[in-house]
Amino acid sequence: IDIISVDDTIADDIDRKIRTSRAIRFIKEQLTPRERQIIVLRYGLNGGVSNTQREVAKKLSISRSYVSRIEKATLQKINSYLES
Repeated sequence: IDIISVDDTIADDIDRKIRTSRAIRFIKEQLTPRERQIIVLRYGLNGGVSNTQREVAKKLSISRSYVSRIEKATLQKINSYLES
């Protein structure tokens, strides 16, 4: 008998959609405007294009290291929220 292998990713797809929805809601409702702006610019959310830390720093007239610190702390906040 031939066995056909099927990749059943429905559960993973649903989990990913739920986590994405929760993350977007958290970004919109819980982050400060500066944190939100940096995350949106860095990862191209809302249909935008992702930018490097240097590009974000230039757009916001702040240092790249400051963008890096805010991004790191914000991603930790989002991760903590998603794990709770």
